[in-house]
Amino acid sequence: MVTVDNIASKLCSILLSEQPEVNAQEWRLLGQEQNGLLLLSWVQSDNLTTTHIGTYCYEQNTLDTVYTFQKPTTVIQASINANKTVLGYVIKEYEDPAVVTSYTYKPVIVNIEDIDKPIVYDLNIVKPKQIMIQFLYRKQSLLNENHSDKFLVLIHEECVLHYQIQADAFEVKTVDTLVRAFLWAQWDPLHQTLYYIHYKKTTRALVEDEEELKKNHENKSSPTLSGLQFHDDLPHETVLNIPLNLPHLSSISTSCDVYEDDTVPLRIHNCSLDLMVLTESEGFICVCHHYLYQPVQPATNLEENDSTPVHFAYSVTVLHQSCVIHCVIPGIPWNQAKTIRICTQLLDVGILHEPTCHITIPVDLLDFKIEQIMFVPVLKMGNAKVLNMTNLEIIDLTVTSQQLIQIFKSDTTIENKLSILHYFLVHHHDTDAINEILTCQINTLLFTGLPQLMREYLIGSSYSTVRRNLPSDASQLINLLPITTQPTGCDTEIKVNNNFISLSQDALWNASMMLLSPQQRLVPYRADIWTKLWDHLIKTVKLKQKFKPSQVVEKLLVSLVCYQPEALSRSSTPLSPGGSLGGGNAINEFSAMSQCTRKSQIDALPFYEIESCTASKQEHIISVNLRELSMHLLKQSTENRISRFQWQSQTPMHVHAVATRYVSAQLEQSRYLCHILCKGIGFDPKYDQEKGFAFIDHLSTEKKYVFFSVLERYYLAVESIAFPLPQGFTSFFTFLGYRTLRFNTFLQYVQRNVFELQVDVMKVIMMDTDDTKSGIERKLKLLTMLPRSRLKRLLSQWSHPISLMIRAREHSLNILSGVEGQNPRLHGLQKNRNYQLGLAAFPSEDRLSPLDTFLDLLTAKANLTEIDFGLLIEATVTSTDDFL
Repeated sequence: MVTVDNIASKLCSILLSEQPEVNAQEWRLLGQEQNGLLLLSWVQSDNLTTTHIGTYCYEQNTLDTVYTFQKPTTVIQASINANKTVLGYVIKEYEDPAVVTSYTYKPVIVNIEDIDKPIVYDLNIVKPKQIMIQFLYRKQSLLNENHSDKFLVLIHEECVLHYQIQADAFEVKTVDTLVRAFLWAQWDPLHQTLYYIHYKKTTRALVEDEEELKKNHENKSSPTLSGLQFHDDLPHETVLNIPLNLPHLSSISTSCDVYEDDTVPLRIHNCSLDLMVLTESEGFICVCHHYLYQPVQPATNLEENDSTPVHFAYSVTVLHQSCVIHCVIPGIPWNQAKTIRICTQLLDVGILHEPTCHITIPVDLLDFKIEQIMFVPVLKMGNAKVLNMTNLEIIDLTVTSQQLIQIFKSDTTIENKLSILHYFLVHHHDTDAINEILTCQINTLLFTGLPQLMREYLIGSSYSTVRRNLPSDASQLINLLPITTQPTGCDTEIKVNNNFISLSQDALWNASMMLLSPQQRLVPYRADIWTKLWDHLIKTVKLKQKFKPSQVVEKLLVSLVCYQPEALSRSSTPLSPGGSLGGGNAINEFSAMSQCTRKSQIDALPFYEIESCTASKQEHIISVNLRELSMHLLKQSTENRISRFQWQSQTPMHVHAVATRYVSAQLEQSRYLCHILCKGIGFDPKYDQEKGFAFIDHLSTEKKYVFFSVLERYYLAVESIAFPLPQGFTSFFTFLGYRTLRFNTFLQYVQRNVFELQVDVMKVIMMDTDDTKSGIERKLKLLTMLPRSRLKRLLSQWSHPISLMIRAREHSLNILSGVEGQNPRLHGLQKNRNYQLGLAAFPSEDRLSPLDTFLDLLTAKANLTEIDFGLLIEATVTSTDDFL
């Protein structure tokens, strides 16, 4: 947040340059027009004390005096026509200056075509109720045409009058009464729209008489926010009707004692109702509502300086997203709460995603004092968005990256951290900031919020990558991709300055019914803010079915049960043009160095990115993601295309392009997140020359534990949203767990399928474990958890009697069960010496030893060439030895 300019100081400089002897003070903002002109009044002291009204152009930095009062006059609001020939202003006259509640409002029209001889036209309206005046503007192309100026006079709780000034003569006449008995109103100069709140009567009950109806007036009518759209040469039309829930709103007959004269934006104030409508030309409309204060504990009367704590609450109706955001700030003293009229919170209400990622910023981090803040939206002030009414400072309402990083580090609320991370991922694309905030959380959120941050990174970064690289003709499908992990409608609690702020979100029911449809307009399908809003609402309804990672997670729960790395062959995916995603059979880890040197040292990982199985789990997850996403996109685009919401032609090729890019982004961002975490823990490819298992063995005990704790959370985050892991991670993570955890704990991880015992890991574990009794038991426990093909492969390399016996039993089992294999390779015993079947092993008098009987049984089941007699005999001989 940066102060761009101070208008008051610039205005004083302009006046001093023209009249050095003039002393200007008491600057007051009277309004702002559609073209960006600000109307201001000031008191000027020289020989006489006079009040002046002028127009200020920010772009040209010019101040033009348009009217002068020859005595001090309290002008509270003003408006000027597009040609700057007619001025309207409202005077607030106090009957007794000592009594602030005794005053009247008086609107006046002045012809200032000749500034030296202004013509004053009194509208003959003097009311104790608030009055505002506003000229209607036409398009720039129509300004030079001979037309009549039109303006509105808004009288609180009475009416809105429509006036017209004759073009040939300065004559003012009333056209009609637009609105009657309204509670609150606001003028939108940019879109020439009048918003107002009034009571809309419901259907009268037949059983009630007039007296009963009057008693239940408030129950039989509901407050409604309506929008009245004005046009250049067409009648006005009501384009919006929103029913409001205002249970504490006063009755229509109750008058306000004190008015707040809000001129930017121009509003008619209600003492029990504080609303502001914010609009943007792309069809974004937000209704900000500050509620009445309610004591935390029941209280009868609240005095002026009472410090009784009260609830301060507000809501933001994000109409284009069809939702309402609620906020409650408890425990504010009454004497402070009654002075709060603007509560500042940054809400991401763009159409790109649902507004679930709230960023709450403590005021003390923005270099502002609370009593000095009163922000109002302004038009055409460069990059500025708001004006601080207390000192006329134009503020660029931009929070810097460093401020957000500071908030991220100091805030303990995970929801706020997720929102800040989401902002950097989707909106700001600041890689350095993302790396910094993730790295700083490795220690502070080690056991709580780190997996959530990782999931948000993976989802948000994948979406952002696809959006930047998506073909323009497939842009409609981007709305079906997941964008954040934060759910819609959840309640969150954020701690700010020792106060807990409660945030919640509710969906609007059938929001499109509150709006005039394009075909119902005076000019059907007229392109303006309302047709764009209609399109947003239809998209919100039709595009709610975003793709959910849980769809893939559910599929993988079934398909991974059948996943057999050694049995499956590699398949072809869009990520593998050559027909595979990487290496073939199991490769020794050290032979892969030449492949890994091609990887950039900037984002290098502490392991070799290869897989030691025929078909990697990564490829399986990628293929399931691709299939499920493609089907989802195709289904949703087809349904929306045949509905009333017309899509661009989204062909299967568009679906294929989006799905392929998204799955590719999943793999890319999963790998890069692993790089960020490893680098944050301490891995530096510039200095750490060793990788893989050797890297783990050279880590200290504490460092191994940190690595494992972080990578475990990374693994869980990736698995929970069905993202692919980098190649080589599985073996590295398993071996890291083997070196870090106790064996029983390590075994539990294996049983829960967290660790995958691939060949390269098992080779190291088998060599690392001594052939003691406990060591053999450990080996056997791990071997029994392996698939049969991997088990046979490892047993053949384990030169131990137990291995011999297991292989012999496996061989016998296959023969007896009728599983006939290929001709076996000759066992060493068969190659080196001749032997007699059975007799050479266990001779006996009847020559019917148990081995003879068993071999006879085998020969009856299979051919002699299919039986590995050497293996069976050697295993039998070994079983008689005491090898443990």
